[in-house]
Amino acid sequence: MGAPVVLGIESSCDETGAGIVSGGRLLAHVVASSMDEHARFGGVVPEIAARAHLQAFNPVVQEALDQAGLRLRDIDAVAVTTGPGLSGALQVGLAGAKTLAYAAGVPLYGVHHLAGHVAADTLEHGPLPNPCMVLIVSGGHTSLLLVRDLVRDPILHLGDTVDDAAGECFDKVARVFGLPYPGGPAIDRAAREGDPCAVAFPRPLTGPRDDPYAFSFSGLKTAAARWAERHRQSGEEIPLADGAASLQEAVADVLTRKALAACREYDVRTLVVVGGVAANSRVRALAEERCAIAGVELRVPPLTLCTDNGAMIAAVGDLLVRADAAPAQLDISIDPSAPLEYAFLHPLARPAASAA
Repeated sequence: MGAPVVLGIESSCDETGAGIVSGGRLLAHVVASSMDEHARFGGVVPEIAARAHLQAFNPVVQEALDQAGLRLRDIDAVAVTTGPGLSGALQVGLAGAKTLAYAAGVPLYGVHHLAGHVAADTLEHGPLPNPCMVLIVSGGHTSLLLVRDLVRDPILHLGDTVDDAAGECFDKVARVFGLPYPGGPAIDRAAREGDPCAVAFPRPLTGPRDDPYAFSFSGLKTAAARWAERHRQSGEEIPLADGAASLQEAVADVLTRKALAACREYDVRTLVVVGGVAANSRVRALAEERCAIAGVELRVPPLTLCTDNGAMIAAVGDLLVRADAAPAQLDISIDPSAPLEYAFLHPLARPAASAA
């Protein structure tokens, strides 16, 4: 008998994702994004996102099944993001996942969105080393985690952002610079021709008395906005490429500096960088440079698995099924502000902890 086949559903923000994973192998990966509908507002509008999920859910799931050459009756379990995220968006995904699980007569698993980002790397590089350091960088999250067994052990939070996340900083500064939404890719493109040393932007929370693993990008955002305003007030054209390159350098410097410090402190030899900002070219390049110097293995998922997707949720579901975790009840609800303690978000799923 082959490995169980798990369908994963992701709808926490503006991407409707469906993925299918079996025995750690990716069989299907389909994403429909409503980003274009939000772009004119300069950010995600929750009601628009929820309606877009409603429209995209069935076509995305069907396309994933077609891509894998499967039918619903071939699915052995359904995993779905139940938090954190936008309340209405999460509700749509959970309602759809419950319907599929009930119709197919298979177990349902509630998955933490950030654990999905961590598991995304396993679809490219295989099982995560135990332990490993994980840096999650996205539009809403910047977190540094010590991960042992992803689905059996508690996840140790070393540090989180105290205000703006890295991706949020890119979005907000891009708007000030007159660049389109989403800001991360726009900043990355604009930075290609720029000098990363042109502007001395601050490196927040990197002083000797600061929390070594906490992140803060609000001050950096403000510094970039003031820099742009000074140019505008003096009637000069903003040197966009230099500003973008310098901003990107500051973000990449802080992220990688703290991540490598954590690797040293906890004697961890593998750093996994995941989330939408992991697609940033400078973050990747500087992580590669610093990991090589420190003798730390760097793992970063492919670009298509960095942003929100259903495959990463299926990957967590696949691990939970293989760990004999108890499934959720069909009355499971969402938790829009769920803390990341375990990969699953329902109290019954407590597989035996791994040996220390």
